[in-house]
This record gives sequence, C-alpha cells and structure tokens, in this order.
Amino acid sequence: MALTKEDVLHLAKLCRIDLHSKEVEQCTSQLSAVIAYVDQLKEVDITGVDAVANITGLENIFRDDVLHGCTPEERERIRSQFPMREGDLLKTRGVFS
Repeated sequence: MALTKEDVLHLAKLCRIDLHSKEVEQCTSQLSAVIAYVDQLKEVDITGVDAVANITGLENIFRDDVLHGCTPEERERIRSQFPMREGDLLKTRGVFS
C-alpha cells in the first residue's frame, strides 16, 4: 500500500507537525516503505501457532490488595498527629488551585 501526499499531510495534521513540501515527499516514500515492509507479515504462515501475549515468560509478581485495618489506638494516634482534621476525616491542602 503506497501512501499519497494527502495521506501524509493528513497524518502530519493529526500529529500537529508542519512539513515542508520536500519533507512531504520524503515522508511519503519512507512511510510507504515501512508499510510495505510490515505488509510482508501477511505472507507468514501462522497456522498452528498459539497467540502469545508475553514472550518473556515472566509472571505477575504483584500480590493481591488486602485491606488491613488498624486498631482504635493506632487510628487515634494517627488522627492526633495530623494537623488538619474535620471530624473523623483527615484534610490535606488542595492539589489543584
């Protein structure tokens, strides 16, 4: 699939890139070459090949989140050290102004 100059100009607009006419010609030929190279993958026979999402063999090592409550004494100690409170809630300064 060969790209046209209009295709490249459209892509440049989407990417918010200003291209000069010489750059448009260069990008047209280069992007067309990349697409032609990727199109070669259509010719590869993949029958009998399982889909693989992860080729490294690594597994997720993260633990499940488990909620651990604190004792009433710990809760009161935390609350007493927090500078701004409103009832049972701890207040922080605003992040967005």
